[in-house]
Amino acid sequence: MVTARQADGASRAGVQVIERGARILHALAEEPGGLSLSQIAARAGLARSTVHRLVTALQDERLVAPATTNGRFRLGPAVAMLGMAAQREITLQFHQYLLRLSRELDETVDLAVLDHDRVLFVDQVSAPRRLQAVSAVGSSFPAYCTANGKALLARLPAAKVLDLLPERLEPMTPNTITRRSELLEELERIRSTGIAFDREEHTLGICAVGAAIGEADIQVGALSVPMPAPRFYGNEQRLVAALRATCDDIDASLAQPAQPAVADRAGRRRRSVGT
Repeated sequence: MVTARQADGASRAGVQVIERGARILHALAEEPGGLSLSQIAARAGLARSTVHRLVTALQDERLVAPATTNGRFRLGPAVAMLGMAAQREITLQFHQYLLRLSRELDETVDLAVLDHDRVLFVDQVSAPRRLQAVSAVGSSFPAYCTANGKALLARLPAAKVLDLLPERLEPMTPNTITRRSELLEELERIRSTGIAFDREEHTLGICAVGAAIGEADIQVGALSVPMPAPRFYGNEQRLVAALRATCDDIDASLAQPAQPAVADRAGRRRRSVGT
């Protein structure tokens, strides 16, 4: 007969195995070229024997795969499949909010996720305008010069941003921030306001406002509203207010998935627009 203490101990052991497996997957995610068992152990803070046992189990589930013939390992194909399923779920869950925001502003609205140092567009609602900004779903842009990309980068620790981006950033337009130190300063401002801007930094003539959704430690994605520059300048306050309201509604739905998405906007996202 299993006692309550034994059952509780088994439960804790199961949670520990999952947590250790997650640390291994996170370590491999940061090194596309693969890691040896010793390197995984060092990065995950685990004993090599533990890593060997868990990597073997993860290989059986195709979550880990050999990277080379010299003993390195990388993320397996099952991780990509899970990622694709997660993107589909994100699209289904949030499309109604994109549609509502697009109708309110009469502008295109994008949903994007962070893919290493780029933003990947996973959903979009286009506005019925003759002149509009449209990026195809499935395309990706550099994160450092886009509103949604900067909003997502601002959710990362500064050390992670340093790992992702070089000191000198490629200028996409004359307005692109090209020094990493200057970008870090802007990311601090975005952290304080929750709002990011692209003022013709990726494409001349196109501006955007963006904001991340989800809690700081749960990276979900970012909404952005791109448009021709003449419709952007002078309308920032209205765009920010509508974007904030939508992101607050999404955050409320994530916090209470079983309840209607009713936003408690007071105090959730700061009201200053930022510059």
